[in-house]
Amino acid sequence: METKKTLNVTLWLVAIGLFMQTLDTTIVNTALPAMAQSLGESPLRMQSVVISYALTMAVLIPASGWLADRFGTRKVYFTAIVFFTLGSLLCAASQSLGQLVASRVIQGAGGAMLMPVGRLTILRSFPQHRLLPALSFVAIPAMVGPMIGPVLGGWLSEQLSWHWVFLINIPVGIVGAIATRTYLIDKRNDERAPFDGVGYGLLAFGMAAISLALDGLSHRAMSHAPIVLMLVFGLISIVTYWIRATRQANPLFSPALFRIHTFSIGLLGSLFARLGSSGMPFLLPLLLQVSLGYSPTHAGLMMLPVAAAGMMSKRIATSLINRYGYRHVLVVNTVLVGLTIASFSLITPSHPVWTQVLMMAFFGGVNSLQFTAMNTLTLKDLGQQGASSGNSLLSMMQMLGISLSATVAGGILDAFSRLIDQGSPTDTLSAFHATFICIGLLTAASAWIFWQLSPDVPRETKKDDSLDLG
Repeated sequence: METKKTLNVTLWLVAIGLFMQTLDTTIVNTALPAMAQSLGESPLRMQSVVISYALTMAVLIPASGWLADRFGTRKVYFTAIVFFTLGSLLCAASQSLGQLVASRVIQGAGGAMLMPVGRLTILRSFPQHRLLPALSFVAIPAMVGPMIGPVLGGWLSEQLSWHWVFLINIPVGIVGAIATRTYLIDKRNDERAPFDGVGYGLLAFGMAAISLALDGLSHRAMSHAPIVLMLVFGLISIVTYWIRATRQANPLFSPALFRIHTFSIGLLGSLFARLGSSGMPFLLPLLLQVSLGYSPTHAGLMMLPVAAAGMMSKRIATSLINRYGYRHVLVVNTVLVGLTIASFSLITPSHPVWTQVLMMAFFGGVNSLQFTAMNTLTLKDLGQQGASSGNSLLSMMQMLGISLSATVAGGILDAFSRLIDQGSPTDTLSAFHATFICIGLLTAASAWIFWQLSPDVPRETKKDDSLDLG
């Protein structure tokens, strides 16, 4: 039985690891123009730096559960930090776009293990009645990371150089690796099943092919034939995996997981809700700099209200779910997130800054509540046997959602930019406005998925068993 001190230290280690991983999902957004200038590339082509990181994580995450069962959570988490830190160093040393993208793949390989293995450690270390506050605690830095990433990215690239966007990870990674070897709770499953290598290959290829095909739609230079081929073969690969999984004794992700009502609804709802909301850390810094004329640092600072409101809303997530239940909270809040995203279409250069700050803060609050409720709903009924594969599948879908959201947001923005004559900043702003409306409606529509939850999904009844993290 783990002591209270060991549990608290483990929570902090997982929280810091999640912060590092999620920070680097968006920290490059406001630094992309500086990177492009230094490497002699167009800023529009630098989108591959963002997508390569998230897509690598989505592809590699499915193996994390088996690795944790085979080698233990401590060893795998330590290895993940080492890869992440090494990738950060290589990113800072890159001399071309190709080198930078390759280094981001290495960094993403480490990040692919940080998130699911860290969450798995929490799931296997805390009892059911303390799971919600534990997950809420580690979700705070995981939420803050993508939001303050643009702040750090803009400030570092403007005041120092874009290389520091990656160099700041190195000292944190070294300290985290040492602490992990010393304190992290080591959990493993001695009754693990054999790794489904064929199924993993099918699923990984399918995700990569579909993601690259959708990304290709937003690039006019790419012909339609390769896009169609990638999309078709990607879909065939994923369908083949699920047909094969029904006949396998130990598939990578068992179809039986989807017989758990809360898991299936939470997983699908999370993917489609993130297609809109996870694109905001990519779109907002661009809006502020390209259309409103903000400096990288100023654009980054405008994201601080998002992070602050997100942290505050985490504190009320448990009480709201306890009082109203998952179905009501998720349906209402998903619509609010979508409407909030769409409301950014009202922003113009004449609007006072304080109105923009309020809009950012409200978005941060409802978006943070959304992530907490979706994650907890998805994981709450898995039990110890399904925790490993279910947690890995959720983490994979989260990163796939981030990758696809950047692709979808960029594609929609590019499409409206082509429809509107980009002869002035006003025309560019109109393209942003139309994009916000589209992804806002997409997010709000995903509330229908959460409406399928049974009204009798039990609330969390233990209200007094919160963690003492002091």
